[in-house]
Amino acid sequence: MTLDLSELPALRESLAAHGLLAKKSFGQHFLLDLNITRKIARLATVGDGDQVIEVGPGPGGLTRALLETGAQVTAVEKDERFRPLLEELAAVAPALHLVFGDALQVDEAQLTGGAPAHLVSNLPYNVGTPLLIKWLTGPWTPASLTLMFQKEVADRIVAGPGDEAYGRLAVIVQATCQAQRVMDVPARAFTPPPKVDSAVVRLVPRADRPARDLLRALERVTAAAFGQRRKMLRSSLKVLGGESLVAAAGLDPQARAETIDLAGFLRLAEQLGG
Repeated sequence: MTLDLSELPALRESLAAHGLLAKKSFGQHFLLDLNITRKIARLATVGDGDQVIEVGPGPGGLTRALLETGAQVTAVEKDERFRPLLEELAAVAPALHLVFGDALQVDEAQLTGGAPAHLVSNLPYNVGTPLLIKWLTGPWTPASLTLMFQKEVADRIVAGPGDEAYGRLAVIVQATCQAQRVMDVPARAFTPPPKVDSAVVRLVPRADRPARDLLRALERVTAAAFGQRRKMLRSSLKVLGGESLVAAAGLDPQARAETIDLAGFLRLAEQLGG
């Protein structure tokens, strides 16, 4: 059953009625433009009966758009101030399930009863990257991820070797997913406007994603290599084996992390794991 938004007050009216303002400490910026939230829902390619997890729904702008598609939405909200407003939405939308708690501590598999689920969220700025790493390297694998980040973080996710934004995040994301930046969202689209623009990234888990042991090794290698990114690999990876590790992976010990592609980092992780 899809949601008829004509039954609901406008988002700005709901916020005003409950006296709600964005909380800076939670990295909140409300996305109230339904044209934008509907586009995000379309980019997520979710529809009737699909299981969707949304983190940080706030006043429920994106939540409404997702419910319009006919998806079953589980919304995880840390800020208890939004409970009355979201419960009003749930009262007219049986497909909405509310969970109040910290998304970093949530067991996503338990939320959906083990069924495949898509992640679609305008993530709070202050926890976006830790949440992404949790979803990509943890025991639960989403069916897809359509997520909004600060533009700077989106740039880091899709960057390639030689790009200024290329680093540890790009390697971890691209080892586990096909990544594409699908939409830019200007700061003026938010209430209140942040100081930076945002972007939506679409991630689809790879069938050949590394096993968890290899992922852990990849995290160690990239942390060391990009922790001293201006140094040659033989120096930045010294604590993990240095020149012998790099040579065993078939790489130039004098190369720097910013020039090494995903395949090269995976070889380093395989050698470290071995």
